[in-house]
Amino acid sequence: MASYFDEHDCQPLGDGQQPNHMLHLARLIIDGGHFSDEELAFAFNGERAAPPASKQIVQSLPSVIVTSEMEGKCAICLGPYEEGDRLRKMPCGHTFHHACIIPWLERTNTCPFCRQELPTDDPDYEEYRKHKARAKQREYEIEALHDSMFG
Repeated sequence: MASYFDEHDCQPLGDGQQPNHMLHLARLIIDGGHFSDEELAFAFNGERAAPPASKQIVQSLPSVIVTSEMEGKCAICLGPYEEGDRLRKMPCGHTFHHACIIPWLERTNTCPFCRQELPTDDPDYEEYRKHKARAKQREYEIEALHDSMFG
């Protein structure tokens, strides 16, 4: 019977040597196929991948027709707004070409310019967002308490 090291064509670690954990992780990802894209995003960023924006919210975004007084350009395609173009206005106030923002929001729930999040149809992600907001608020309160005591 062959040893583990012969089967895997490798050598045992010498005294004081450390295994290459990143190489091991890469092999698990490539060979194992055990992780979804969302799990990998969480593993490397500590964040969940954002799901698409709520279909109802996307449909309810107000349309704006570009007039001669309006200036600017779309932050997605970088094309200038021309008179008569149909834009969609996000809750944060940013505007984008209708043909640009709809595919964007079908992939993610954030404004491409300021990253403000829109609601989603994913109840798990909405709970995750609430948890993140509570954690951020707790961190702020602890810092304020610390500053009041030692500042």
